[in-house]
Amino acid sequence: MKFEIKEENEKALRFIIDADISTVNAIRRTAANSIPCFAIDRVIFYENTSAMFDEYIAHRIGLIPIKTPSKGYNESDEIVFSLEATGPITVYSRDLKSTDKDVVVANENIPIIKLGNEQRLRIEGKAILGIGLKHAKFQPGIATFKAVSENKYEFYIETFGQMPPREIIVKAADSIKERLKEIKKAVK
Repeated sequence: MKFEIKEENEKALRFIIDADISTVNAIRRTAANSIPCFAIDRVIFYENTSAMFDEYIAHRIGLIPIKTPSKGYNESDEIVFSLEATGPITVYSRDLKSTDKDVVVANENIPIIKLGNEQRLRIEGKAILGIGLKHAKFQPGIATFKAVSENKYEFYIETFGQMPPREIIVKAADSIKERLKEIKKAVK
């Protein structure tokens, strides 16, 4: 299988791969839906005097990408993020303070809410590992491909910031390999 990188930076990876379409599509689907990423899954509201409903704010916070280190975490881990703000102020993702120095927001400049004069927001969010098949907030990025010629495809992956794009591809390949081992074991 031939692999040629065309473009790579911290946000995106574009490469040419010489493989059959089913293999390329398996990589794409696995990269988007089966790579574990942290996301805030539950939010506890201690105080919310803003004009926005708790559910709306919780949904916005849940979609903020969270950096996911490559090792050392499992599905039972919970990372707590806290936020306390009093208006007038615009509350940004950088205002979410993590209890783990390695698991932090991936982009600090995402606006969450504007608080008016004397409006208060005091919350606690719990981030867990999950996969895109469970909810879109756990997707590490987008992955697409297009045919260049017969059995040759241009693959593009763009990360949301949880991990580098190359790491997403490596984890996707590892995930496919592990699932194939399980099938092989079940068949025997």
